[in-house]
Parts: sequence; C-alpha cells; structure tokens
Amino acid sequence: MNFKTIFKSFKNKDMRKRILAVVGILVAYRILAHIPVPLGDTQTFKGAVDKLINGTDLGGFINLISGGGLTNLSIILVGLSPYITASIVMQLLSKAIPRMEELSNDGETGRRKINQWTRIISIPLAVLQSVAYIFILFQTVVTQSSTGAVTMTPHDWFIAITAMTAGSALLMWLGELISEQGIGNGTSTIILCSIIAAFPKTFASMLSQLFDTSNGTLSLFGWFNLPVNPAMFWIMLGLGAALIIVLYFLVKVNEAQRIITINYAKRVRGNSAYGGIKSIMPIKLIAAGVVPVIFAVAFLSVPAFIGQLITRADSTSVIGQNLTSWFSAPSAQNFDASVGLQGKDFIYPICYFILVFIFTYFYTSIVFNSKEISENLQKQGGFIEGVRPGKTTEKYFSRVVNRLNLFGALALGLIAMLPYIADYIFIQTIGYPLGISISGTGLLIVVTVALENIRQINSRALMVTYDDYQ
Repeated sequence: MNFKTIFKSFKNKDMRKRILAVVGILVAYRILAHIPVPLGDTQTFKGAVDKLINGTDLGGFINLISGGGLTNLSIILVGLSPYITASIVMQLLSKAIPRMEELSNDGETGRRKINQWTRIISIPLAVLQSVAYIFILFQTVVTQSSTGAVTMTPHDWFIAITAMTAGSALLMWLGELISEQGIGNGTSTIILCSIIAAFPKTFASMLSQLFDTSNGTLSLFGWFNLPVNPAMFWIMLGLGAALIIVLYFLVKVNEAQRIITINYAKRVRGNSAYGGIKSIMPIKLIAAGVVPVIFAVAFLSVPAFIGQLITRADSTSVIGQNLTSWFSAPSAQNFDASVGLQGKDFIYPICYFILVFIFTYFYTSIVFNSKEISENLQKQGGFIEGVRPGKTTEKYFSRVVNRLNLFGALALGLIAMLPYIADYIFIQTIGYPLGISISGTGLLIVVTVALENIRQINSRALMVTYDDYQ
C-alpha cells in the first residue's frame, strides 16, 4: 500500500467528493441506528433486548453487525442480514440451476438481473425476520412481566414490521450508494462501521472498571501508587498485548494464499505469435471468508430457540430446559461463579467449532469450482507445469484446495472460539468471565474489509495521480 499516493490523491476534487459521499452515508447510517421502532412501549422491551443479547450468541452477533441496532431497538434492527442471506441463496442457485449459471456468466447484463432478483428476495426475507424478532422480544417481555399485561395490537405489529422492513431496504440502498463510489464494497463497509461503533462503549466500560479503586490501588515497585484497579490494569495490559498478536495473526491468515503458476501455450496466427507467457493464480487460505461463521451461528440458534418455545409451552419440560441450557452461548451474565465450569458449558463452543469447520469446506466448494476453472484454463490454452489439462488439472486443484481448507478451517474455527477461550482463561484466573463484546469473528471482518477498502482506495488514488508520474 502506498499511503503517500493515497494522501496525495486527496488533492483531486473527484476523490474528495467520493470520500465525503461515503462519510456522509455512514453518518446517515449511524443516525438511523438511533431511531427507535414505533412499538407500544419501547422501554418495556429494553429488558428483553438485553436478555436476548446477553443470553444468546445469535443476539450478540445480530447486535454487532447491526451497529447496536438491537440494543437501541432501532428501525435498522434487521440490518443487512436479509440482503446477505438473499445473496448467499442466489450464489447457491447459480451453481445448482444451469439456467442461473448461464445467466451469471452472461456478463454485466446477467449480473444486473441477478442483483435485481437479490433485492426483490431481500424484502420478504426482511418481513419474515422482522416478524421473528418482534415475536421473540414480545414473548420474552411477556415471560418477564409479572402482571402479563403487555399486549400488542395488529396496528402495532403492522407499524413495527413496516418500519423494520423499510429500515433494512434503506440500508441495502445506502450500501449500493457506497459501492457506486468505487472505494469499497457498500455492504461490507456498513458492517465494518457497525462493528467499529461498538468499540467506544466497550472501551469506556473497561476504563470505568480500571479506575474503580474500591479494591485498592496499584503500587509500582514501591515507589508510587497509581489510582487504578490493580487486577483490571494487568487484564487490560494483557488484552492489549493479545490484541496486537491476534491482529497480526488475522492479517497473515487473511492474506495467506497459495500461488500456482499458469503457463500458456504459444500459438501462431499468420505472421503473429500469441501466448508463450506465464501468469499466476492465487488461491486464498480462507476462500469462504466469514460466511461459515454466520452459518454456524444461525444453525446453533435453532436448538436454543426450540428449547425456549417448549419451555414456554411446558415449564417443567426437561427437553426444553436442556436444549436452552446446552445451546445458549456462555456469557458473563449467565455464569454462576459458585458452581464454576460444568460439562454443559463446553457443548456450545465444541459444536460451534465443528460447524465452522464443516461449513468452511462446504462454502469453499461453492465459491471455488475446480471443474469450471480447469475447463476455462484448457479453453484458453493454459496449463500447470507437470499436470495434464482436463481431469488431472481438476484433481490437482481439488487436492490443493482441500489441503488449504484443512488449515483454513482450523484457523477460522480458532478465531471464532477466541472469546470463549478468553472467558475460560478469566474464569480460571479471576473467577468469572470478563464478557468481551468484540469477538474474533468481528475482528476478522474488520481486518478483511479494511484491507480490501484500502486496496480499492489505493487503486483509485493511482488512477487520479497517474499524470503526476508522466
């Protein structure tokens, strides 16, 4: 990355206009995150929201990618998840249905049609998710209410669902506006902004604990005392060092790739010779990105949700209680220090790791089609040295991708497990989990999107400053 070129490009009027447009859109997005859903009594739902965020990994993940939309009970509570789900569905259909595959290979016209269908599918998905969120929150409020007087009229349902669906559609439009500026993917940039928006609150909470001197002050070498909590000081120091190491690891894992050299046969047409050159084909270590983690969180939320429904229908049901207990993400709020760690506390993290590992293989097989790539290389006269074109090349790509997937899936699973590993370490050292709000997955999204946006900004900066190097 040439940051000197990037700063130099800010002198260009078009570059400044694009960056200011993106900043303005992100500011508008953060304003939307504080506009509440017009429910009957917003304050009544706050307790249910906190319980949903702290009691389930899915709730925390939704709140993370919606930039606090769940905490604030805002109109963008649904966020971009319907659009992301629709995009994944269209990707799967493009591989499963030959007509869709032809359309996806039909250049810009085909991509526009698929994008239009993706937007259309996003709307009913947003409606369904809005209904599901309101239903879960409403049932949680009724369960917590001692009087049982909490009610929602059909008019309240209609207004709330309409507002949340409109908020999701508005976010989808804002994301496309950002993409049009050519300095980053709009959807990814909004999610990045959402995650970063949670940092100040987390940092402020840790600072308040740091300067809580009710348990004494820190003495440095017996020379002077610092007015800080000794335990929290060393925890924050350790977290800072761990954060640097994790960020370094994430950057390396995200940028890791296998380089395959492709040779092109020399062709003679008339008096001209073509080909006879070499190029490279990079294959990323984690080609699936963070999609396997999203799939794993969604799947693991189903047993806990079913357990909650069974428990509400029959409070004495052992099956409902076990499902809710086993598949609820461990957190600082539901940890009992007097009991300590139990066997059931390890069920969720182990299942989480296994599902991330499986979905990494599954989604990589969708986004990286060895047969299609080998056929395209053969048509273009390309081949790998020492490997026959056709079936042999396809098997070679499959073998390489499977080996990369083994390490990539393990790395992605380890990244997803970071908050649980940290909590278990804190339980063994200080007796309770710290409850870090930012997860390894969130950090991976931040690193991935930030690097990609910097690359796009750098490319546009080179375009606008090209004349200066003549």
